[in-house]
Amino acid sequence: MNYAFARDQYRKSKNAALSSLSDPHEMVGLTLKELARSLNALQNISLTDEQRNAHLSKGFTAVYILQTSLDFDKGFEIASNLFKIYEFIREQLQKTLKRDATANLHVCSDILDDIIDAWNNIK
Repeated sequence: MNYAFARDQYRKSKNAALSSLSDPHEMVGLTLKELARSLNALQNISLTDEQRNAHLSKGFTAVYILQTSLDFDKGFEIASNLFKIYEFIREQLQKTLKRDATANLHVCSDILDDIIDAWNNIK
């Protein structure tokens, strides 16, 4: 896992909460939760453009962090499957960015909730 890179990326996105994290497990957990929060917020039709853009940016950043944090050497099959899931989420965020009505953020949220539950049970 490229923890230092992921931490630096989140710091650049001005997430102050991450700066106090030193455990990679906690960092990934926080990133998953932030992605879930943004996905849930983006399903709210009353968001302002500014709020929408902020959540899209946070969502794309979180997906990038999660994808680049995967360790294919230690667990190729699970890392590959998670990469595909994160890529699906990224594609749905891209559709949302383009205001494509076929974007399915609800499915993304459901999948991510399962990943978060599993992640919380690992440690």
